[in-house]
Amino acid sequence: MADERLQKILSNAGVSSRRVAEELILTGRVTVNGDVQTTLGARADPDTDEIVVDGVPVLRQRYRYFMLNKPVGFITTSNDEMDRETVFDLVPIGDIQLHTVGRLDRDSEGLVLLTNDGHLTDLLTHPRYEVDKEYLVGLDSMPGQRDLQRLVRGVEHEGERLRASSVQAATPPSPGLGEENPGAASWLVLVLREGKNREVRRMLEAIGKKVLILRRIRVGPLHLGPLGSGAFRELTEDEVVALYSAAKQAETREEASVPSRTERRRTIGSLEGPKEGGGKPAEARPKAAPRSRAAGHRGSTPAPGSSPSWGASGGATPRSAPKRGAGAKSPPGSAGPAPRGSGRSAPGRPPAGRPVAPKPAQRRDSQPRGPRP
Repeated sequence: MADERLQKILSNAGVSSRRVAEELILTGRVTVNGDVQTTLGARADPDTDEIVVDGVPVLRQRYRYFMLNKPVGFITTSNDEMDRETVFDLVPIGDIQLHTVGRLDRDSEGLVLLTNDGHLTDLLTHPRYEVDKEYLVGLDSMPGQRDLQRLVRGVEHEGERLRASSVQAATPPSPGLGEENPGAASWLVLVLREGKNREVRRMLEAIGKKVLILRRIRVGPLHLGPLGSGAFRELTEDEVVALYSAAKQAETREEASVPSRTERRRTIGSLEGPKEGGGKPAEARPKAAPRSRAAGHRGSTPAPGSSPSWGASGGATPRSAPKRGAGAKSPPGSAGPAPRGSGRSAPGRPPAGRPVAPKPAQRRDSQPRGPRP
């Protein structure tokens, strides 16, 4: 078929009207073969191109979806060099090229999805989307409570971290028609969100338990149900929509948990602190007030024209110099008038800043000693 305008293809497929389809294109919600289309002149071939709106294929009638209850002994690869039986031998549907959604080893059984929808396969199997896969596990003995907690916290096996989303004890399943009673002493229901190779067997081996039966019973919202071993059926439209919905919810949850580039820069900037020469300047710390020259401060320098004296606290307290009377003159060699109560002239004033204690005053009735004859 010749290429057609995208809005016409969307309208003919019943997605929306042409006016709404144009809005879907302009807002970047339509992709063709994985490339986002944002121009109204974009074209595509509905027979060969994969057209997706909001992560869901528009022309789903070209895709086929099957669920299979895989028996033990079959492998999930399409071509086997050893010519072993594969799951595709159990689904004879003609020339449609199918592939399995995820893996299930040869010794395991249960739910396997087969489709030719590569977009859905990526959504259901990529670890970043974390779609639940539930397993029923038969063991040789029941693990203790501490070991069950270890499975959820994570265990190490051959240098790789393995962890279950949840784990709990389960009752033995009833055998199906023509099946033998499963011979396992204990049963667990274990949920994983990653698809690592032989993950269930390896994590239980890490706690010293042997897996006897391993059956996958659920992928996202799709349950195995009463489908017999080796049987398959095609999925309904509602089941396909539910699978897409579960995968898109997981994708949205994963994108919401990743911070944007702006948020990462803001977080890194807050950890690094302000850069030199840029950013908002830090508030200046207030300058300390100058030290006061109040009385009682030890080590202060006396003001000019004053002399220190020792106070009751033992510190030097500055005292202003006595005023001289008008016309009074100091005798030569003296630094000023004698202290009150002194019987002789005061010695010279000590250098500024050196506190000295005043000499004791003499009694008034005592006579100054004159020179000896």
